[in-house]
Amino acid sequence: MEALGLLLHGFAVLLTWKTLALMMVGLVLGVFVGVLPGLGGPNGVAILLPLTFSMDPTSAIVMLSCIYWGALFGGAITSILFNIPGEAWSVATTFDGYPMAQQGKAAEALTAAFTSSFIGSLVAVLLITFLAPWISSFALKFGPPEFFAVYLLTFCSFVGLGREDKHKTVVAMSLGLLLAGVGMDTVSGQLRMTFGSTDLLRGINFLVAVIGLFGISEILLTMEERLALRGHAASISLRTVLAVWKDLPKYWMTLLRSSVIGCWLGITPGGAIAASFMGYNLAKRFSKDPDSFGKGRIEGVFAPETAAHASGTAALLPMLALGIPGSGTAAILLGGLMVWGLNPGPLLFVEHKDFVWGLIASMYLGNVVGLVLVLSTVPIFASILRVPFAAVAPMIVVSCAIGAYAIQNAMFDVWLMLGFGVVGYVFKKIKIPLAPFTLALVLGSRAEDAFRQSMIISGGNMKVFWANGLVGTITTLAILLLFWPLIDRLVASFGKSVPPAAKAEA
Repeated sequence: MEALGLLLHGFAVLLTWKTLALMMVGLVLGVFVGVLPGLGGPNGVAILLPLTFSMDPTSAIVMLSCIYWGALFGGAITSILFNIPGEAWSVATTFDGYPMAQQGKAAEALTAAFTSSFIGSLVAVLLITFLAPWISSFALKFGPPEFFAVYLLTFCSFVGLGREDKHKTVVAMSLGLLLAGVGMDTVSGQLRMTFGSTDLLRGINFLVAVIGLFGISEILLTMEERLALRGHAASISLRTVLAVWKDLPKYWMTLLRSSVIGCWLGITPGGAIAASFMGYNLAKRFSKDPDSFGKGRIEGVFAPETAAHASGTAALLPMLALGIPGSGTAAILLGGLMVWGLNPGPLLFVEHKDFVWGLIASMYLGNVVGLVLVLSTVPIFASILRVPFAAVAPMIVVSCAIGAYAIQNAMFDVWLMLGFGVVGYVFKKIKIPLAPFTLALVLGSRAEDAFRQSMIISGGNMKVFWANGLVGTITTLAILLLFWPLIDRLVASFGKSVPPAAKAEA
């Protein structure tokens, strides 16, 4: 009851014309930066952060957080319409969202993405509202061994639960881990695989790689097919939106499971990218028709979007409660708190109630308004499919180039993007999955750092990954998922080997 009273107080702080106007501006800007490949929520918040220094902290955090919510919604738009992830965590959305658009179901795919984004965020906000006082003791238990165990769980779930050829998944993931090691070693300071290039000192930026792998490669494949229009015009109506909402109860288990995965990986933090892939793979694994995934199944849109947005929102909880950012955007917002003279941590909830509960109230209102905003503008985005591809292709390439350049203001990233475009094209031609490659590329360096720090702490003793119940449970679960196909096969063969008479006696 105390939490509800404080939440109502937060709404009282939020509901002023000035704050509501800033919230709408933030949502519109967020959708825009979410659509533009390479810009995304973290970069959009970082670019606009200086504009908020003259504002009061509550107004500033509401505007920046709404940019974040808008980016969460907007990231799915180009993923579904053009197979180009507007956000890194939207990669998994392309697996079924883009095939749906090709089948003339762009409206259904976008509605599913926006609705599941709202559901995932809502679950995470409810978690923040009621569990903030208790999260401090849990999050403080996470050290390098626990972080590595979470990353290991993500990798193993992809290998063990994925439907692709295991050897191709391992090859793709190995290449991603190799490229993740390019640049300066954050533990020892040694240079690795830079080949004398100063541009490679900072490593390979994940978003640059994703834009090339998914955006440019798709352009090349479409050019190979003589600029055929990859998609069909969609008829958008309120009936379409209501039809998707009517089917939501059929997927309640997928939505619940993805929400739990997202909240867990947001708090720990495993990240929205890991959450989206894990949510997608588990939905595929537990589906009665797993072969339909990747061919335009709406459940393949619900699962990653729900998990990614639950994770992205839940990442703010450890930032507020402990000062530990659970995502890149949370880290930028953490810097903003410092500039505004606020110290994140348990005392923030006591000393600055107006700020904290105004922010939490804006999460509720921002997600509701954001959902209405993007659903009402679905016809605008879906109408892009009616434009001839020959006219759209140059704009996509320019957009990708601008996005790649804007990440670090480096022309080298544009050339790198084009190189990854060729790699993505070749991978698609020889049927090597891109998802494990991109996952390893983004999480590889983090997993390596966590592993090496764990080894330093334990003096090289691998028992550190079973040092307590929390890390031991996660590590054991990761190993079980890695060998799950073998375990599943052994269980199935054992069941067949039991004589019918023995089964009858049992």
